[in-house]
Amino acid sequence: MPEAVGTLGAMLLLVGAAFSVIVWPAFLRRVARDERARDSAGRPTRFLTVHVTLVAIAIVIAIAQAVAGIWWLAVS
Repeated sequence: MPEAVGTLGAMLLLVGAAFSVIVWPAFLRRVARDERARDSAGRPTRFLTVHVTLVAIAIVIAIAQAVAGIWWLAVS
């Protein structure tokens, strides 16, 4: 039973990582096309900067999740 729990935990980490890698870049593309993303001079606004930061953090967490999930599978 502990091996099944370990495998399930690893798979959940990998699914979460895959979800983040698929969803967040698509979200960022929509944000970048939003009229609030750039000012009248074409410079990035705080709206864009905040969302880029959030997506970057989410991708870093997804990478950590993937590494942990792969490691967990390797040691199970």
